[in-house]
Amino acid sequence: FFFAALCCALSFSVCDFLNFYFSFQFFLFVGYWFNDFRCVLFFISSNTRTLKTTDFSTHVYKLQNRLSMQAFLKTGKISKDDAAKSIPASSSSKEKAPKKPTPWVEKYRPRTVDDVVEQKEIVSVLKQCMAGADLPHLLFYGPPGTGKTSTIIAAARQLFGDMFRERILELNASDDRGIQIIRDKVKHFAQLTASNVRPDGKPCPPFKIVILDEADSMTHAAQAALRRTIEKETKTTRFCLICNYFSCIIPPLTSRCSKFRFKPLGEGMVRTRLEMICKEENVQCEPEALKLIVETSGGDLRRAITTFQSCARLKAGQPITNQDVLEVTGIVPDEFINEIIESCKSNNYKEIENCVEKVMLEAYSASQILEQLHDEVI
Repeated sequence: FFFAALCCALSFSVCDFLNFYFSFQFFLFVGYWFNDFRCVLFFISSNTRTLKTTDFSTHVYKLQNRLSMQAFLKTGKISKDDAAKSIPASSSSKEKAPKKPTPWVEKYRPRTVDDVVEQKEIVSVLKQCMAGADLPHLLFYGPPGTGKTSTIIAAARQLFGDMFRERILELNASDDRGIQIIRDKVKHFAQLTASNVRPDGKPCPPFKIVILDEADSMTHAAQAALRRTIEKETKTTRFCLICNYFSCIIPPLTSRCSKFRFKPLGEGMVRTRLEMICKEENVQCEPEALKLIVETSGGDLRRAITTFQSCARLKAGQPITNQDVLEVTGIVPDEFINEIIESCKSNNYKEIENCVEKVMLEAYSASQILEQLHDEVI
């Protein structure tokens, strides 16, 4: 405390210092006698006019910490004042923690089987199987973005509830699905037994689900190894194979699964979903731009939602226009497609050369141009 008093006295005169020092010793003696050093802080605060602002705040901060430490070592408890100061800071930091941004594809993914759209027959059959807790091995096939993965995940959520993450094993295209993975990881998971009761006491199906997304990219050796695993572990595990092309799955696997074909979504349903998201996210979009997103999605709802979110992030609160959709999707404008067709009809080599140079300068995709030329001509 003498060192603290000496530091504070650097800005004092000799008389002020002597007055400050003896007064400080008096308050220190009283504080020691009554086992309460807060009177020392009261004394320093009463002399703020003679202290520099920066020096005063520094000395008081150090003194407060030192007194708090002494009180803690003496009693083993933190003072109420210190605890009150620390609690609001921690609670306010938690309240101000920003939420993690979520892709709209995941945010608006179906949570139950009833939320799956445009697949009425599949939903009806799955609901009957789930009601009897007798789910067969499944094979979902069809174009991308039609709800294959979302359907089986929604069904698993309904079946297992809070045990959803423990009861499923999902492998997608980013994982190695060679024969070694089938023999080790999948086989080990399939051999684990599952109880028929949840932690809360509610009944639960006594099996697990292995989801093999994009199964058409698996090697034939891995598919052959999977065939035997499906046969042996039927009592404890159900398998769901998901693919775009049904012909890439070997017949021994297809014969062991119930096959469901997912159809492309209609333009009306895609537009309805985008309008719902537009209202939920408070995004402004011109009707023509929304129509263009629906047309370019080709029945792929995932692609439509991703394009819509990209346009919304690009505009940052401003209305989405046709030009924004063209920029995000990489679609070639119709005017340029018509220009290419007219130059080909004219048999003018110079005009065709100019069109090719323009394609290179604008960095348009050659496959996209050929696809749009095909649609325009045919």
